[in-house]
Order: sequence, then structure tokens, then C-alpha cells
Amino acid sequence: MNKPLHLIKLCVGIDSVEALAAWQAQRASEQPGWHPTHVTRMWPRRAEEVLAGGSLYWVIRGNVLARQRILALEPREGADGVRRCAIRLEPQLVLTRTAPRRPFQGWRYLEAADAPPDLGPARGDEAPLPPALQSALADIGVL
Repeated sequence: MNKPLHLIKLCVGIDSVEALAAWQAQRASEQPGWHPTHVTRMWPRRAEEVLAGGSLYWVIRGNVLARQRILALEPREGADGVRRCAIRLEPQLVLTRTAPRRPFQGWRYLEAADAPPDLGPARGDEAPLPPALQSALADIGVL
């Protein structure tokens, strides 16, 4: 079985995974039937591979911190008449190991071998490490 192909995207205007989750929850409460969706101008040429279990990895403040599984790619026409791609996402945000990323425009493909692993659930009453600490530990190779 082939490994899924993922997408990676900067989460502009969001400072934390919690802020992303809150924004998505607010949208869902305001618009019944709303699903997390990211609209982009470019349609993935490797759509079949992305839809075979791929996720959208979110870069927040220079670090990959979370992902959402991609459920569908849907055509969407903008007010300007330009055809766009709506990336429909699973509502659940999955925390990942922190991985630093430099800024880039749009989205990029992310091979499964290069994707940061998911973080396991906290043990007992442990709270997850703050993103800044995760980033610092990742920079020195501890995480």
C-alpha cells in the first residue's frame, strides 16, 4: 500500500493550535453544517495521492504543530469567477511533534516520510509542552 501524500500550509493570523481550534469551533457554531475547509487557488495535481489518507499539516508561528486529515477536494468558484480548490478537513486537530518550517507561499506537498509524527496522548495528568518549549527542544534535537 502506498503512503499518503500530505499538504503543508502556513496558518496565517493564528498564534496557536488552541486559537485554530477555537476559530473552527466558532465557525461551526455560527454556520450549521459547516466543515473545516481551506480554500486555495491551486488544485493539487496529485489529488488522488492526497485523498488516499493525506492530511493538511498546519505551520503555526514557524512550526508544524498540528494536522487535519483531508476528506475531500471540492471545486469552489470565487466572487471573481476564478475556480478554486476547497480542501475539506476532518474536524479533529491532531497535535504533531514540533517541526520548524520557514515561510512559504501557498501550500506544498509533504511526503509521508518527511511528516512530523503525531504526539501521543498525555500520560496521567501531564499537560503538553508549550509550543515555544517544543520548538526550542526540536531546534537542539531533543524532540
